[in-house]
Formats: sequence, structure tokens, C-alpha cells
Amino acid sequence: MLSTLRQRCNYLPEVVNLVKKQGASNIRRFSVNKRVFSDKKLFTPGPLGVSLSVKQAMLRDLGSRDVEFIQTVKYLRSQLLKVAGVTSINFTSIPVQGSGTYAVEAVFQSTVPRSGGKVLVLENGAYGKRMGKICSVLGIDHHLENFPEDDRVDSTKVEKILKADGAFTNVAIVHCETSSGVVNPVEEIGEMLRKYSPGASYFVDAMSSFGAIPLDFESSNIDYLVSSANKCLEGVPGFSFVIARLNHLLKCKGFSRSLSLDLVDQYENLEKTGQFRFTPPTHAMLAFKQALLEFEGEGGTVGRAKRYGDNHEVLREGGTVGRAKRYRDNHKVLQEGMRSLGFRELLDDSHKGYIITSFHYPKDPNFNFEKFYEKLNEKDQVIYPGKVLNADCFRIGNIGQLYPADMKHLLGCIKEACQDMGISLPIKQ
Repeated sequence: MLSTLRQRCNYLPEVVNLVKKQGASNIRRFSVNKRVFSDKKLFTPGPLGVSLSVKQAMLRDLGSRDVEFIQTVKYLRSQLLKVAGVTSINFTSIPVQGSGTYAVEAVFQSTVPRSGGKVLVLENGAYGKRMGKICSVLGIDHHLENFPEDDRVDSTKVEKILKADGAFTNVAIVHCETSSGVVNPVEEIGEMLRKYSPGASYFVDAMSSFGAIPLDFESSNIDYLVSSANKCLEGVPGFSFVIARLNHLLKCKGFSRSLSLDLVDQYENLEKTGQFRFTPPTHAMLAFKQALLEFEGEGGTVGRAKRYGDNHEVLREGGTVGRAKRYRDNHKVLQEGMRSLGFRELLDDSHKGYIITSFHYPKDPNFNFEKFYEKLNEKDQVIYPGKVLNADCFRIGNIGQLYPADMKHLLGCIKEACQDMGISLPIKQ
């Protein structure tokens, strides 16, 4: 029994030692509660499931001024530039304590001029709207241009806006709008910006796409990109980061309205001392180092994109045994399989994103999302509620420590949950 417990808790050796000391009665107690040590599968856009080795990397204590930790931070910063496909000659990476939203706000705090600054926010979902809210709270002059939640930002409309108003100093967009799964035309917008507003900086929120959807910084004209440790790079929550174009960043000294979110000050201190100005998330950064090693071992962005794409294909196929060999060969079969249970996607077939998939609620009187979620959760399958305003949807993520076999298992659980709820399959829409 102890060996079984050790397998379940091998990233918690102190628990095993405790059980050894406390005796057999406690072993039985831990055995009864073994689900505590069995992780659920997270089909969410974050936080994500991570590998056992990433969890194990956190089981150390290092001081923030320890030489080893300073070297770790240096390694992380250089590797992030490598993942981005840029060099330290033109770009730098700046870790920021806190969730991805902290990094988003840090960019606005630090790069919009205090005098004469004006931001164009291109939004087609919840995270674009959040950008606009940040600007409002900070008192930053901005224009929030709205687009449909189930479609891409319209580059033709953006072109007209840029032609009509040359006062924008900053332009912001979300790469993969996680509320729906839409992938926006970042490169196309960047080219327009270079043509019509060459003096404006271009800020891309790539929270759920960095490390999985390739993006060319130079051809896209990107000046600032943000993401988080616990997205496609498969680290744990605790910090986010900014990839910044150096020549623009250094012009922003004195712009920040915040002390803790001042990117220029953070950058200068990291360059001068190798240390953070304020307490860093040491354990999360140790985990992230391991995550980056695993990312590289998987083949980098291309390799991880392939795995996430495979997950997406299996999900759309319906997970039927024997169809896997047809996933990448026949898109028509793929589409038919997607509807095998009768669920309908929010986005039409012109969208090729594979980070997260949104599904309409079934039009069945017995369907109740809370009950549906609860039944899946009881099976250790965690999905996500929808976040669009114009449709009732739920979301299933393809990122994190998930593989096609996991998607197939999820689909089996979805089928069981529907049957338990008295929903006829395939669902009639």
C-alpha cells in the first residue's frame, strides 16, 4: 500500500515520510483519500495541467539573491527571446510578478506617453475589452474599436481608422481571443500600422498563443508582446512576461504611472543586478525553467503547435476509434466527426485556431451547464464556461499537459454526462 501511495505522491516525498512515521492507520486514511493526489484533467485556457517534473522543480527553496537563482532568471530571459525568435540586440524579455493581466497593464502603464498619448484598442472579446478597461482606469486617452465576438478583427476597418486618425501613439490587439478561440490577423494589422502610423507602438496580447502559434515579430512590426508562464509554455501560475523592443522601451523612461509595474525600471534593475526590485516568485520560476527545457525537447513552437493541433483535431473528429489516421488527411471527414455528438462550434470553418474551442449549448430542455459541468468534474474532467456575450457557450481547451488520448477520454465522459442528463444523442440543434 505504501508503494502505491508513493507512486501517487512521488512529487511529495515529505508526505510519504510522514505516513511512515505515523503508521498503518494513516496509510489507510491516505488510501481512502487517494483522489487528493490524483490530478484532474484541465481542459481550460489556464491555469493548465503541467508535467510531474515541472511540479517537482518547485520542491526547492532558493533565495532571490542566490547566485543560482540569478542565473536561472538570466536563463529564462534569454530562452524567452529564443522562443520569440528574436535576439537580445533588438529585444529584451522582462518578467513581471503576477498574472498575465499584470503584464498587460504594465505595458500600458509604461509605454503610453503621459502627455499626448492615445491608444487604439482593437477588441473582439473579453480580453480586448479588458484592455480598454485598463486604459479607462488609468485615465489614458483611448479609442475602443469593437468587432463581433465570433469573427476576426476586420483589417479593412482598421485601415480606415488609421487613415482617418494619425494621433494614435499606441495600438493594441489580442492575438488569440481566448473568450472565443478567434485568432486575429496580427501580421496584417502590423503591416498597416507600419504604413499609416509608423510612429505608433504595436502591442500584442499573446497570452494563450505564445509558444504554440508562430508569430514573426519583425514582419508583424511588434514592439511589445505579453504572455504568462502558465499558458502554452506549460509552467505554473506566478508570473508573466513582456517581450519588448529595446529602442522603443528605452524611450519610455518616466512614462510609468506605477512603481511596481514600471517596465523600464524593472528592465534596468534586472540588467544592472540580475535581480528583481521586489520579491520574485522563486518556486514558479524554477518550475518555468524545467518547463522551458521540456518545451525545447518537444521541438519548440512547431512541435507544441503540432500536439495542440492534434488535440484539436481529435476533439473535432469526435474521438471515434479508427478515425485518428484521417484527422489530418481529410478535412471533410473531420467536420462530420466534429458533429458526431451533435455539438455545434461557435466559430465557422474559416477559423483554424487550435488553442481553445467554444461550443454552443445544446438546444435540449434537459441541458443545464452547471449540471453538465458538475458531472464532468466528478469524472475529473474540467472544462470552462463561455465568455462571449452574444451566445450561450462553453469552452474546451487543447493546451497544457493534454494529449489526443485525453481528448478521447473527455469525449467519452461528455457522452456519458449527456446520457445521464437524459439528452438524446446526437443532439438535435
